[in-house]
Amino acid sequence: MPRGGANFSSEELVRVLSHYDVGVIHRVKPLSAGNRRAPKVIVRADKGTFLLKRRPKGRDDLARVAFAHAVQRHLAGRSFPVTSLLTTSDEHKTALNIDNHIYELFSFVTGSRCDATPEATEDAGRQLANLHVKMGDFAHDYEPFRGSFHDSATVRQHLKMIRGDQRAGSAARTEAVTQSLLVRYDRSSARVNRFGYEAWTRQVVHGDWHPGNLLFSGQKVVGVVDFDSIRIAPPVTDLANGMLQFSIVGDHPDPAEWPDSFDETRLFQFLGGYREVTRLSQRKLHSLVDLMIEAMIAEAVLPVAATGYFGHHSGVEFLKMIVRKTKWLRRHRKEMTEAMLA
Repeated sequence: MPRGGANFSSEELVRVLSHYDVGVIHRVKPLSAGNRRAPKVIVRADKGTFLLKRRPKGRDDLARVAFAHAVQRHLAGRSFPVTSLLTTSDEHKTALNIDNHIYELFSFVTGSRCDATPEATEDAGRQLANLHVKMGDFAHDYEPFRGSFHDSATVRQHLKMIRGDQRAGSAARTEAVTQSLLVRYDRSSARVNRFGYEAWTRQVVHGDWHPGNLLFSGQKVVGVVDFDSIRIAPPVTDLANGMLQFSIVGDHPDPAEWPDSFDETRLFQFLGGYREVTRLSQRKLHSLVDLMIEAMIAEAVLPVAATGYFGHHSGVEFLKMIVRKTKWLRRHRKEMTEAMLA
């Protein structure tokens, strides 16, 4: 098992895999990807190759897992590229509960990371739109999380929780950064609300559309993974987050060296792929840059407030980079929006 993060014991693997009809198991190989608190292994067996995952605490509510599986089955039934879930051989369920742990077994999809080509970026946007269209008629009894990064009291609360250490000037500098982000977050939220956000149709959305959750063959998406963040929200929130994730530029180990700018070419390629499938009103197009600002602040602030870090980066230094990038988006909002409307 890999060091760092959660892993499986040998006894646990034997016990879990005995619930599935996969034939003789030939090899089990750890997979280091995604959430480090969710151990994963690749299982090679007589009946194929599979991915076994144990859900981390906090994301193991059985009703929520069942809802996510229903979403994936719905998409699979409409020929959307999701990974297939296997059922247990005894109870025929896709979620296995043993000793208060939830396990999932998927058919393994061979794919590669996004290569950043125009074709791959456009298809990422196109498949997000396809997901939204195919989920438009999804009926459900379970009530998932409603809301998003937009105009969120939680985001504001976490911004106010972030404090520097007690060294001279540190607390003041930290407060200046968080206050700057709070002002920018409030301004973008207000602008989006003026464009009629409250009246926009809500439905099930993916909630975490980024390159790491997509598998490609060539320049086409062949697998969408990680439905842990599904929620009810206007689809345009998914779109804005996808535009952010596919256009942000961070090609240096030190965030202080990241440029202020975004890759506008990729941003418009992603949006172009999305718009091939579904239309967007002018009001929603006007809101996209501000939604990107909100999404970027929300994604950075929540882990920094909880741990003081973003990944292995100093939290405050990372937030300084976010300030720079939000300023760039605000300065270029008019010209970017005009290009979207053209």
